Amino acid sequence: MTEATRRTPGTPCWVSLMVHGLDATQEFYGALFGWEFAPGPLHLGPYVRALLDGREVAGIGQLPPDRHLRIAWTPYLASADADETAESIRCCGGTVAVGPLDAGEAGRMAICSDPVGAVFGVWEAEAHHGTAEAGPPGTPVWNELLTYETSSVGKFYRTVFGHEVDPVVSADHDYATLRVDGVPVASLLGVGDALPRDRGPHWMTYFEVADVDEAAGLAVDLGGRPQRPPHETRAGRVAQVTDPEGAVFALITSSTP
Repeated sequence: MTEATRRTPGTPCWVSLMVHGLDATQEFYGALFGWEFAPGPLHLGPYVRALLDGREVAGIGQLPPDRHLRIAWTPYLASADADETAESIRCCGGTVAVGPLDAGEAGRMAICSDPVGAVFGVWEAEAHHGTAEAGPPGTPVWNELLTYETSSVGKFYRTVFGHEVDPVVSADHDYATLRVDGVPVASLLGVGDALPRDRGPHWMTYFEVADVDEAAGLAVDLGGRPQRPPHETRAGRVAQVTDPEGAVFALITSSTP
């Protein structure tokens, strides 16, 4: 994906992060991923869009000093009608915390959570269609929901967004892939009581890097913290780290097909 085109509803289309120290956060991710930054829409307050080779890959905004929210990367799922999607979320046991509201000429958005509390965004695109680059190092390439169990929450995403839920039938793993028109777009991982108590159910964004071990070490050198050391998976070599404000994210060097 090299152009920001309108996404099919249900497809992750953008990731954003709200922090207290915008300048320090730009320094961290700029050094880690090679991002440059451009000012975002003025109505969003202090907000920048991260660029890689001139293409938008993510957004970072600044929280008001008196807002003490959990610092976390938030994926946005595409919608043809944000208001209709928000109503469906409420009817299916989720929560709409912000919006739907207009984001200038860019589109219409809402911040929501599923029935067990995992936060995600809804994006109805107008001028801004979302991430314009995914695949090269420094870009978001996958989103995975870490939750208690996948069956009931899978029904929520299927009902609200029309996802096809493809579970792995196994006594050892509670895992499912979300598909849109047959194409894998995200995954669900049920870990039961192994969920961190300070985070609960949450979405995890994976960023591609050229060398996971090197990137994980660099993240720590830049002020982040290790969460899970580099290890091999079917998708590639993966590590989990946090940024200096505590936002957890994954680094991956994807396996070649």
